Amino acid sequence: MKAAKQIFDLAGAALLLVATSPVLALTVLAVRASSPGPAIFSQVRVGRDGRLFRCHKLRTMYVGTPSLPSHEAPADSVTSVGKVLRKFKLDELPQFWNVLKGEMSLVGPRPCLPTQTELIECRRRLGVLAALPGITGLAQIRGIDMSNPELLAQTDAAYLRTASFWLDLRILFGTLYRS
Repeated sequence: MKAAKQIFDLAGAALLLVATSPVLALTVLAVRASSPGPAIFSQVRVGRDGRLFRCHKLRTMYVGTPSLPSHEAPADSVTSVGKVLRKFKLDELPQFWNVLKGEMSLVGPRPCLPTQTELIECRRRLGVLAALPGITGLAQIRGIDMSNPELLAQTDAAYLRTASFWLDLRILFGTLYRS
């Protein structure tokens, strides 16, 4: 299962990166036109086994916004273009690079900030940190965000216990249709 998931991730990320490159190019231009600063935002996140890595996203907030979990960031820190990017999950497109680099999977627990210690501890206790973080996951299609660390970690653990190719496909399609 592990090797098949890795092949699926690499092939899927490469294909999706090529297929979405026109959208990515347009969104980069929209981000740059809507507010000053770089279009791509890289932030340190917690990866497999608690190792830190730089997670790439399209910038949805104004430059200078404190590095906080999305549910804690002030609502007025999100740009008008950023609201659209988040609604349609387009801000996650640069994470295909993270998948190609082996830092993330297409499907898995969403990577958190190193400051989210309660979530990290819950995930460590439940064995969730043993998995690669994902661009999307079971918690996302169930509408569970990082504001409830225990429920999020339990949902991540439930995904890992039942993970399969077909479940990953359902989660990927669920992410697309939820947007």
